[in-house]
Amino acid sequence: MAEVHETRNLTGTDVRQQTAPRLEVDDPDRRVDPITQQVISGSLVNICDEMGHKLTRMSYSSIIRESEDFGCALLDEQGRQLCETDSTPLQMGPIPAYVEGVIEVFDERGEVFRPGDVVLHNDPYYGASHAPDFGIVVPIFHGGELTGFSVTTAHHLDVGADKPGTCIIDTIDAYSESIRLDALKIVDDGVRNEAAWQLIADNIRVPDMVMGDIEAQISAARVGVDRMHELFEEYGHDTVKLAGQAMMNYSEERLRREIERLPDGTYSAEGHIDGFLDSPDPNERDVFLAVDLEVDGSEIRVDLSRCDGQIDNRPINMPFKGTVIPAVLLVIRSTLLDTEEHELVPQNNGITRPVSVHAPKGTIVNPRFPAPTIARFCPGNRIADLTLKALAEVVPEKTCAGIGNLKVSTFSGVTEDDEYWVYMDISSGSYGGRPAKDGLDAVDTLYANTRNNPIEDIESHYPLRVSRYELREDSEGAGRNRGGIGTIREMEFVTPARVSIEGDGNKYPPWGFDGGRDGTTGRIILDPGTDGERRLTSKLENRSMDVGQRLRLVGPCGGGWGDPTERDPEKVRADVLDGLVGVERAREVYGVALTDDLEVDEEETRRLRG
Repeated sequence: MAEVHETRNLTGTDVRQQTAPRLEVDDPDRRVDPITQQVISGSLVNICDEMGHKLTRMSYSSIIRESEDFGCALLDEQGRQLCETDSTPLQMGPIPAYVEGVIEVFDERGEVFRPGDVVLHNDPYYGASHAPDFGIVVPIFHGGELTGFSVTTAHHLDVGADKPGTCIIDTIDAYSESIRLDALKIVDDGVRNEAAWQLIADNIRVPDMVMGDIEAQISAARVGVDRMHELFEEYGHDTVKLAGQAMMNYSEERLRREIERLPDGTYSAEGHIDGFLDSPDPNERDVFLAVDLEVDGSEIRVDLSRCDGQIDNRPINMPFKGTVIPAVLLVIRSTLLDTEEHELVPQNNGITRPVSVHAPKGTIVNPRFPAPTIARFCPGNRIADLTLKALAEVVPEKTCAGIGNLKVSTFSGVTEDDEYWVYMDISSGSYGGRPAKDGLDAVDTLYANTRNNPIEDIESHYPLRVSRYELREDSEGAGRNRGGIGTIREMEFVTPARVSIEGDGNKYPPWGFDGGRDGTTGRIILDPGTDGERRLTSKLENRSMDVGQRLRLVGPCGGGWGDPTERDPEKVRADVLDGLVGVERAREVYGVALTDDLEVDEEETRRLRG
C-alpha cells in the first residue's frame, strides 16, 4: 500500500452504497476449491489478454498498434486489481490508482456509477500515470449492483498541450501540459455525451487519431464487461468473486515468503538524472534521487525522503501513485518472483500488500499540484533502476547492473492541407550485465517494455526517413558479463517539422557492479558528419527542423557485471566478430589478444591477464 502525507478515502460514500455485499474468502463455508480457483484465475487473465488484442488491432496510432503502450485490467468493486494483460508495466501498474481517483472525484461531486457508463480520466493528481495516458473505466454491474471495473489505459499522441505531441520538457504547470479530464463521463447511463466528445476533439491537434484510439479503448473495456458477465453466468457471481480474493491472498503470500528470506536491514542507493543541463538554475541541472529500502520480516518499506524537491516549472516531477509506486513495485515483484525460478504468480492487489512506499509531499517523487508531470518517464525509470541497485546489496544473484535509460521523442508538423501530423518514437535502452549472462541489447527497460516501432511503419505513415539504425560499437559496460548495448537511431526530415525529446543518461552512465565497469552515456547529435554538426543536451524542446536535417539519437549502454579480465575469451572474440567490440578494446579492457585471423591467442592472453 502507499503511504502519503495527505491521505484521501479510497472509496466514496455514493459508490459504497451501490456495491454488492462483500464476500469474505476466509469463511470456510464460502471457500472455492483449488481447481475451480485456478480455472477462474486463468479465465480472468485470458479476458485481459483478449482486451489487449482488441485494443491493439483497433487502434489508430503506432504508439498503441506497434509499440503496445497500453494496459488492460479487471478490478473488483473496491478498486482491487484482479488481473492484467501482458503489456507495459507503467500502463498496467497505475490502473488501481486511476479507479481510486475516479471514485474519489465522484465522491466529491456526488456522482454515482450506472450501467452503461464510460468514464475518461487522465489527472496525474488523481491516480493517472501522466496526462497523455488516458484511462477508460467501465463499471461492471451484476443484479443491479456495482461489482467491478473493466479498465484500459493507453498513451495518446497529442493531448492539447501548449506544444504539439507529448514530449514536453518546458511548461509551467498541469494546466499547460494537457487538456485535463477528471473522471469525465463520456458515455452516461448508455447515452453518448456528444458535447464532451466534441470538446475533446476540438482541443487536440490530431483528433481523428486520438478519438479513434479512445474508441478502441472503450471497445476493449467493454469486452472485459461482457466476458465477466459470461464468467458470472458459468460459475456463479459469488464463486468468481471469492476466487478473485483467494488469488489476491495467494499472490500476497508468495511475495511475503520471498521477502522473509531476505536479511532484515536497510539497503540504499542514490544517483542523479540528467536535469536541464543547459539551465542557468543549478537546482534544475542535476536532480538527486535516493532509495532507502528497509526489509522487516515479511514487509518492505521504501523511503524516498532524500530525493530532491519538486521543480515547479519543469515537467519532470513524478506522480506518486501513478508513476513512483508502480516503478518500485515492478522491480521488487519481478526480482523476488522471477519467472525463471517461480511459477507465474498473478499480478493483482495481493502483490501490493507487503510493500509500502513513503515520499514527502513537495518532492520530485510526490509533487504538489499544479506542478507539471508530463515528462516523468525517465526520472521514474531511474527510480526503478535505483530500487534495483538497492536490492543488489541483498540479492545480487537476482539483479543486474545499471540500465541504459530510454529516449522519448515527438516529431510533428503541418501538412499542405493544414493538418497536423504527430509521431512518437521510443529509442530502445539496454540492461546491465547479470550474474550469469550479459545484459540485453537494444530493449526497453524496467517499467517501459514497449516494442520497437519498425522502420517500415515509420516511413510509410510519416514524412520521416530512418537513415541509420544499429547497435553501438566499443561502448559496452565491460565486465565478466558485459552490459547491454544501446542503439544508434538517426532520423532524417523529409518535410519541415519540429522535434521534442525527453531523454536521460547523457551525463551519468549506468552503474557497474562487482568490479564491472560503468556503462557509456548516450548522446544526441544534430546533423552528424556535416559542418553544422552539434552535440545537444538530453532534452530538446520543440526545435524546428528543415528538410534534409538529421538527428542522431545514441542510447546509453548498460553497466558491466564482474571483473572484465575474467570474461570468457571466446565471448570476447564473439563480440569482436559481431562488430560490437574492437580488437584493441578486447586487448586493453578484457586482456584478450586475438590473432590476425581473429582467433584467441591463448599464450598472449594469459600474459595480459597476468
